[in-house]
Amino acid sequence: MTERIPLPDLSTQKDYAGTAFSPIYTTTVTVNGGAASHGRVSGRARSSDGALDIDLRIPGELGGEGRATNPEQLFAAGFAACFHGALSLVARQEEFDPADISVDATVAFGRDPDDGGYLLRVDLVVNWPGVDPEIAPALLEQADALCPYARMAWRGTPTTITLAP
Repeated sequence: MTERIPLPDLSTQKDYAGTAFSPIYTTTVTVNGGAASHGRVSGRARSSDGALDIDLRIPGELGGEGRATNPEQLFAAGFAACFHGALSLVARQEEFDPADISVDATVAFGRDPDDGGYLLRVDLVVNWPGVDPEIAPALLEQADALCPYARMAWRGTPTTITLAP
């Protein structure tokens, strides 16, 4: 018999009645170095705790040398991981085994037809063998409402930009 994994102290319920954003976890990643005059990132990304320390390069498809990760891949990994976590939480709460769930995130970098600037488009594909197709849409909707990346995509994210002193 397998011991049940305890649920984290996060839920899909409305268990927070605060009036302001309440951070649970904060991290900082610094990107520097590389040749940035072309408007695309290259260089190195390091997290404040040292767990993330990677080279960044322009993809070959955009004229770069490739051979390292890029912001779109990092965003796709973050989005897929976040949605996977949210869906796994929803599945456990509904007494389904989330072990076979996988999430593919495809991120497209392209031009905004409104102003010629740049946009990202995200397509998520959930692979969940054996889930009842009648039940799955409601579970995906719950995960969409819970996942911070999904919420960011359809609601926007408050952002501040300041120059360091």
